[in-house]
Amino acid sequence: MSSSAGLRMGVPPDSSKTAEILGSEIQQPIGLSRPGVARTVYTTLIELGADPEKLLCELGLDPGLFGCGARVPYAALGKLVAHGADRTGCPHLGLLIGRRATLASLGRLGLLMRHSETMGDALRALEAHSGTQNWGAVIALAVDCDIAVLSYCPYGPDAAGAPLHSERALATTTSILRILAGPGSALLEVLLPRSVPRDAAPYRDFFRAPVRFDQEMAALVFPARLLAQRIEGADPAIRRRVEDRIRRLEAKQSSNLTDELRQYLRAHVTRQRCKAEQAARLRLVSRRTLSRRLRSEGTTFRQLANEAQCQVAKQLLTDTTMTMAQVSAILDFSEPAAFSHAFRRWLGMTPSAWRRENQPHIGLRQIQA
Repeated sequence: MSSSAGLRMGVPPDSSKTAEILGSEIQQPIGLSRPGVARTVYTTLIELGADPEKLLCELGLDPGLFGCGARVPYAALGKLVAHGADRTGCPHLGLLIGRRATLASLGRLGLLMRHSETMGDALRALEAHSGTQNWGAVIALAVDCDIAVLSYCPYGPDAAGAPLHSERALATTTSILRILAGPGSALLEVLLPRSVPRDAAPYRDFFRAPVRFDQEMAALVFPARLLAQRIEGADPAIRRRVEDRIRRLEAKQSSNLTDELRQYLRAHVTRQRCKAEQAARLRLVSRRTLSRRLRSEGTTFRQLANEAQCQVAKQLLTDTTMTMAQVSAILDFSEPAAFSHAFRRWLGMTPSAWRRENQPHIGLRQIQA
């Protein structure tokens, strides 16, 4: 591959940079953002006239967490982005941050995607190995006939700024799709779990597709035929080397069943009831073994399932204008009254009361309780 082709694809043309990316093997705990995100957030805030360190002080966060190249706690990053959006009056701050992404900014995972044989292989690599870059969300690829959906779901118990995290992630993924597939990467639509902003033009201009707000999850929808498109200049030898490094890194990472189930439940909690039997089958263990292992980690399947439902409910009540009936249906409750009863059990108040306390500025559209 020529240097000009490498630059056009967003990949460093020299082999030394590739070796540097391949050689970096630092064990990453759960709950951190990928390297470089904090720096991008800082740059974007400064361009908007804000002082990032002042914002951190207002939040009571240690600026040392956001050092150059640091891997920032996901929750802390979400609080900074949400606070920055409020202080700068820029509701699409997540979009501005995500659109700066290049393959190089994804490090080792970006290199694996760049040298995957097809777009489908690249996105499946993103789905399978995103934990090496992003410790706070689940990425899932689904195909239904001629439509493909790539979704992004924050799953940590503290998901501050989840809508901005989500739009940042979708903007990043869109940029990567355009780098890898070029003009063939046109989106059919974009789904965002946030209320309609006063000005939706920045979203339409960037995604170049219909953008649907007030959705239950963040997702990119595109033609399934894109998955079969071959990636120009992919090198199988580099792909094998980087995939081997990623797998070795994953083997070293600390993980437990509780966190794995949090990810599974967050990806499947909407529109269906997640059962312990299903999770046990996926883990290739018995229901009793699953329960015993979770007890040894201080939790139960029911506690984790309730946590996932509660988290999604809080996000939808805070960040969208969905009605209680809509939220209830998304979480697969038999009726809104059942959802209200469960919510009161989780948080000690009704969904309506919780929404009033946590969403003081509803906007122009009236929310039906």
